[in-house]
Amino acid sequence: MLGAINSFIDRITMYKLLLYYLIALLGVAVILGTTGDLGYKPLYIAISAILLPTACWVINKIFAWIFHAPTNSDSSLITGLILALIITPDPTLTNYGLTFMLAAAGLAVASKYLLTIRRKHIFNPAAIAVVLTALGPRQDASWWVGTAVMLPFVIIGGVLLAIKLRRSIMITTFFGSAIVATVLFSLFTSTSVTTSLHSLLVSSPLFFLGFVMLTEPSTSPTMNTKQNIYAALVGILLPPQVHILRLYSSPELALTTGNLFSYLVSSKIKLFPIIKDKQRITSDSADFVFDPGAKLKYLPGQYMEWTLPHHKTDLRGNRRYFTLASSPTESDVRIGVKFYQHGSSYKKALLAIDRSTPIVADQLAGDFVMPKDKKTKLVFVAGGIGITPFRSMVKYLLDTNEERTITLLYSIKKKSDIAYGPVFEEAHKKIGLKIVYLVTDESPAEDEQHVVHGRLTTGTIKKLVPDFEDRLFYVSGTHQMVHDVRNMLIDMDVHQSQVKIDFFPGYS
Repeated sequence: MLGAINSFIDRITMYKLLLYYLIALLGVAVILGTTGDLGYKPLYIAISAILLPTACWVINKIFAWIFHAPTNSDSSLITGLILALIITPDPTLTNYGLTFMLAAAGLAVASKYLLTIRRKHIFNPAAIAVVLTALGPRQDASWWVGTAVMLPFVIIGGVLLAIKLRRSIMITTFFGSAIVATVLFSLFTSTSVTTSLHSLLVSSPLFFLGFVMLTEPSTSPTMNTKQNIYAALVGILLPPQVHILRLYSSPELALTTGNLFSYLVSSKIKLFPIIKDKQRITSDSADFVFDPGAKLKYLPGQYMEWTLPHHKTDLRGNRRYFTLASSPTESDVRIGVKFYQHGSSYKKALLAIDRSTPIVADQLAGDFVMPKDKKTKLVFVAGGIGITPFRSMVKYLLDTNEERTITLLYSIKKKSDIAYGPVFEEAHKKIGLKIVYLVTDESPAEDEQHVVHGRLTTGTIKKLVPDFEDRLFYVSGTHQMVHDVRNMLIDMDVHQSQVKIDFFPGYS
């Protein structure tokens, strides 16, 4: 079952998974409204589900035209669907429902363009929109998705999102801190702890907020430790008893306060790079070299989100996360990309990119970086294009003439599949990098250097890295490859803390 779930979510981007999840929630709400279990008219739910995403999409197009910015339809539709799930579905003019909806849609989209610093938006768009409507015309979000009948559906889809994002620890920290804060505030105010916890866990937007809005990549921290602090902060501020003077907390206020913290501690980088060169590095992979247009500071092994608007965008969307194959010591930025016979519209557009093509790179992130202790002995395990972070690290070590004890185990089908070989060969000669190419689909030949034929096994690791118990392993490749190698190492009694895996949202 878990294998089937992983296979499904690995074939879909994070944004598409979230989009389908939100649509499914609204579909369930329409059904529950029809049966009378939800308490809202199904027609009104349907109107909200159509009106708000459409308004966000249109308004986003207008702002993008004014600011000459690339558009992303998934982002605006997701914002609209979130609003449809937190604003009471009541579009009647007598209650200013329609006006409230359109105002919220406008404010949400506008926040992405106007509430920015260094071209980076600060707040979750849906959350800041309902904060502003609450403080201004005093139209509050009801967060109606946080009801008992919707809870099972919110949790099922939310768990899939958590698996996709690999942010389970961050989400758990949020839930835990919210529960602890609720208990403490209940004790402090002499209210029933049982009643407060029941309200939090069953009849509040706790789970929707945690799974959907807390984890938004562009407004949450990019490093693990900061993510957990951010999650704890939002959780502590969530209980309704929290207040400053007469201003009581709400889910949107708790989240936007956390967004401010996130902005302060996160990368502010947003680039508009220009392509300089495209090079075929293997039979199915290419290296793209960009002029970043500004000095980019990062750690070897980190990644960025790359937005490439293009015509006839398929269901995979126009955003991808790519590890930076370049080193911080290089003036150019490069990414290594694998292509398939029936590739996505994004990959086809990337192949056709030229100097006039607009592309945006932001959300610099990732903890898949070398340890500060240079004496720590390392093993780099790569499969296919998963070699990119190791090219970044090794090139950095070469340029800084920094020697570390490293063994590179690079699994490929044929020797012609070796990417960035010259960099590793140079590092072998100059700084002592040990290279082992594990070739799986090719017969042995004479005069092969650094080549071992066969798949990576526990026996292979023990033979090539006899001191494996004292090493820190870095594993990068396809999800299945990373999963298999990680389990292999744990079976060899390598502690989990000694295994770092390369992951970024929307990996597939």
